[in-house]
Amino acid sequence: MEKNAKIYVAGHRGMVGSAILKCLVDKGFTNIVTRTSKELDLTDQQATAAFFSNEKPAYVFLAAAKVGGIMANSTYRADFIYQNMMIQNNVIHQSYLNGVQKLVFLGSSCIYPKLAPQPLQEESLLTGLLEETNEPYAVAKIAGIKMCEAYRDQYGCDFISVMPTNLYGENDNYDLHNSHVLPALLRKFHEAKVNNEPAVSIWGSGAPLREFLHATDMADACVYLMEHYSERIFVNIGSGEEISIKDLAYLIKDIVDFKGELIFDHTKPDGTPRKLMDNSKLRALGWKPSINLESGIRAVYQQKFEHA
Repeated sequence: MEKNAKIYVAGHRGMVGSAILKCLVDKGFTNIVTRTSKELDLTDQQATAAFFSNEKPAYVFLAAAKVGGIMANSTYRADFIYQNMMIQNNVIHQSYLNGVQKLVFLGSSCIYPKLAPQPLQEESLLTGLLEETNEPYAVAKIAGIKMCEAYRDQYGCDFISVMPTNLYGENDNYDLHNSHVLPALLRKFHEAKVNNEPAVSIWGSGAPLREFLHATDMADACVYLMEHYSERIFVNIGSGEEISIKDLAYLIKDIVDFKGELIFDHTKPDGTPRKLMDNSKLRALGWKPSINLESGIRAVYQQKFEHA
């Protein structure tokens, strides 16, 4: 990418999009286009078409999406499939119509079958049933991957897809009802500490294993792939390391300095038992993460809660 090339970052206010925007600015890119959801509703076909026709971006990072944790995915199933399908359909199609040179579509590791062999390889897509709790979101993301592949096949579009693992970082969602596990735990422990509560309750058994990647690393990988990768098959983006929810909870407990007890609520769902991604393709392309989990969480906690 030329430093003055026009780059559109869709979803620049979210954790993923804001990290990509910051990464681009830090790397010296000077012609970045953004719109808030109030300024441009990407579910609106006509509005999206008008935006692309007027702006004519050369590169697109499609990070706009409706996202959430187990509770949100279980409750707002129609919203998750409809809104995500509409956003990606409009952006990908208009990128084709308006001659975008390259597009990066951001998916999610939930696209993989619930019981796919670990670590999760790109080739495991569509080889089994999905995790029921977030199936509508996963189906939408799979459709986005297949849409990029189809536009490459039929029209020769250089549209690639990436699959980030569980992310955390600045501008994360800390709502206890619809956030992901790591930010939810950070907020739970912080509020318990502030309110001198005797214990914190954790959903499920604590046994599931999860992989986490700082959003800054994810953004760096996305920009790297925009510049160095142009293949049909999508690429996993992860840390290559996993931790149990129980160990994560105790790590966050220590970082927050909460003195109470942990209670694991076995009546709540665990979700997928394990979700580690195979990052060998990304490593072979010459990229690896630089932020370890503990230092990353400490930085996020200080930024969000201690300095708030």
